[in-house]
Amino acid sequence: MNQNITFIGGGNMASAIIGGIIDSGLASKEQITATAKTAKTCSSLEERFGIHTSQDNKKAAETADILFLAVKPFLFSEVIAEIKDSVKKEALIISIAAGQPISSIESMFSNSIKLVRAMPNTPALVGEAMSALCVNDNVTEEELAIAVDIFNSFGKCEVIKESLMDAVVGVSGSSPAYVYMFIESMADAAVADGMPRAQAYKFAAQSVLGSAKMVLETGTHPGALKDAVCSPGGTTIEAVAVLEEKGLRNAVITAQRACAQKSRDMSK
Repeated sequence: MNQNITFIGGGNMASAIIGGIIDSGLASKEQITATAKTAKTCSSLEERFGIHTSQDNKKAAETADILFLAVKPFLFSEVIAEIKDSVKKEALIISIAAGQPISSIESMFSNSIKLVRAMPNTPALVGEAMSALCVNDNVTEEELAIAVDIFNSFGKCEVIKESLMDAVVGVSGSSPAYVYMFIESMADAAVADGMPRAQAYKFAAQSVLGSAKMVLETGTHPGALKDAVCSPGGTTIEAVAVLEEKGLRNAVITAQRACAQKSRDMSK
């Protein structure tokens, strides 16, 4: 990749993406610039990644072939107004903000832009993100392939229709929080049965990790994998029966759909 990559915003998600790009060899640290409000954050980014940094969004945007909008959604109108006249006409713009649809971002720029709307999640920080990408009509197949390579460098990604982006927020964007609650609850139960807290978290988290890997690597339906663990009259089916009685499935479905609806409301 010969392009210069600029991140407007240098927070946790931007840092995860920068790390993935460098570690995968997609681009060198010399090709990457990130902006931040404070000199302290700039120094931290320079020390961690060896990249260029700046506190001047407008100047940093001028050299970008690929421009990440990595600021909070409520700052979009302010930041885009600041940089829009400095962005190259042919630059590929990638937004990672929730609640900012393609049409809204396009309207903030004066000129026609090439835009990728992306939704990664926080496991990007450990190289295991699940990201969704959708694009406007100006993005070429080659440019989309570049974006896919970038997001695959710190996890996995899928290209979707923008109409599915709110569902993505529910199933992957926000879902790490649900999984953490599940792990915490499993650990609490183990602690109640006498296991030390740190050990309980390790058992619970590794079990979730291994189970997810089974789904991804075997391609087997989750229900069939569940059935394979449930011996007749055994301990697992006893737990499954209680989870059904307490409404685990309905709670997850209802909560996730509420999350997706909130995302729709934020996009209006």
